[in-house]
Amino acid sequence: MAAQAEKRAELDLQVSLLAEHEITRLIILVTAMAKKMGIEEANAAEIEELSKDVHPEEVLNTMDNISKKFEENTPT
Repeated sequence: MAAQAEKRAELDLQVSLLAEHEITRLIILVTAMAKKMGIEEANAAEIEELSKDVHPEEVLNTMDNISKKFEENTPT
């Protein structure tokens, strides 16, 4: 039962990462089109942040670090 749940969680993570990658590419494409058309919103500060790729290794490292800090601060 636990193995099946772990496989589902892994699949969910893979699908989420793929969707994130595809959405990022769409943001880049639409932003380039909007800039070419002179649409002011294409220069919004949040667009630059949204168009950055997510690096799964960095996300996992951050999650591990947070988990370790939580375990260190949790009384046993």
